[in-house]
Amino acid sequence: DGVAAVPGTAVLEAEGPVRDLLTAERTALNLLGRMCGIATLTRTYVEAVAGTSARIADTRKTTPGLRALEKHAVRCGGGVNHRFGLDDAILIKDNHVVVCGGVVEAVKAARAQAGHLMKIELEVDGLAQFDQALALVAQGQGPDVIMLDNFDNAELTEAVKRRREGGHHVVLEASGGVSLTTVRGIAETGVDVISVGALTHSAPVLDIGLDAF
Repeated sequence: DGVAAVPGTAVLEAEGPVRDLLTAERTALNLLGRMCGIATLTRTYVEAVAGTSARIADTRKTTPGLRALEKHAVRCGGGVNHRFGLDDAILIKDNHVVVCGGVVEAVKAARAQAGHLMKIELEVDGLAQFDQALALVAQGQGPDVIMLDNFDNAELTEAVKRRREGGHHVVLEASGGVSLTTVRGIAETGVDVISVGALTHSAPVLDIGLDAF
């Protein structure tokens, strides 16, 4: 639930027939350790960017069947959720851009199909594509969010600067290869969101055990 616990703390108590408790033990500990590990890793990332305007978000890189629990664990750790499924928002990835023939064509195709409540996010791989997206935003036909994929910090800083100078109201999300070593520098560029797949696909399991007494 997001409350910090020191080693030795009892986080849950259960009572019942011994056979039932021992039968459920491993599954319960696996789930609890997994979710607490995700929440703990998320909190570490959130603390690493404290004082900046950046928020830490998860991705859809979750364990099959456990997405709802894992995304809840991210929220417990102070992070925010990205899309839960493909129907939550339209995310135009690099392959979509190629298939459609370019950034402009991809965004216009998505806009033509999206309802008025559906948000669109566009992934760009460089400042040239970013400028094309900003031009669409200026025309009122652009994406709601621009994902800056694998930009270095200098490129992220330049993208934030160009958005500010143009007076554009579009969310900027940094993504790709984010680690605890790099996340602070990324946040200090001024981006709004930093998405981290590692929150759910690489979180270490917290060491939780069952002791009888």
